[in-house]
Amino acid sequence: MGQILLVRHAQASFGADDYDCLSEHGLAQAARLGQWFSRCARKLDVVVTGAMQRHAQTAQATLGAMTPGLRPQQAAVVDAGFDEYDADHVVQCAWPQFSEPAAMRKHLATHEHPRREFQRLFASAMLRWGSGLQDGDYRETWSAFRGRCIAALERAVLAAEGRDVIVFTSGGPITAICAHLMQLPTERAFELNYVLANSGVTGLSAGRSGLTLRYVNNHAHLDETGSPALTYR
Repeated sequence: MGQILLVRHAQASFGADDYDCLSEHGLAQAARLGQWFSRCARKLDVVVTGAMQRHAQTAQATLGAMTPGLRPQQAAVVDAGFDEYDADHVVQCAWPQFSEPAAMRKHLATHEHPRREFQRLFASAMLRWGSGLQDGDYRETWSAFRGRCIAALERAVLAAEGRDVIVFTSGGPITAICAHLMQLPTERAFELNYVLANSGVTGLSAGRSGLTLRYVNNHAHLDETGSPALTYR
């Protein structure tokens, strides 16, 4: 039996021109995860990443902080099936007035709690995407995205061949995989998506009977005294 660890990338650069880059805080979160794996003597055999920069940076910082003998010895497998959905596109389909990032930033600047306002807009856009009622508006539907993520997971299981695999990905793919395994309705799946912590770990077991979800969103490495605080974007 092998195990699959799905790691959500550490904190990216929310609000910056290039979101797809870890913040200094995110680099510290990823390093904490690697240190925690080492303290637990957690040996990893195979590493897989999505094709996004924040996935690769999280992998590099996590593995770099681990005891060398516990790290995977082979190069990372890059699988774009673990990439995040296009959140900007999903938001713009629901809110065309924010098709330009500058328009969204200007709108949020007028609010006392800009993050809350963004979450309100984002949650509404996600429900529209997930409903399937306007699938023709999207380059990738929720159903297609979910199928892509499940197919990537199946490839990771086959590549593992009973060994332990760590996958560095995003909250969306982890949500899609958990929704599939737990048979969650779309709205409940999105609720899970919003509470997945940066650098949090979701564990699966791969055996003869298939995949079993063991735990979701473990962030023990961030709960220790002196560790970076939890973040969700």
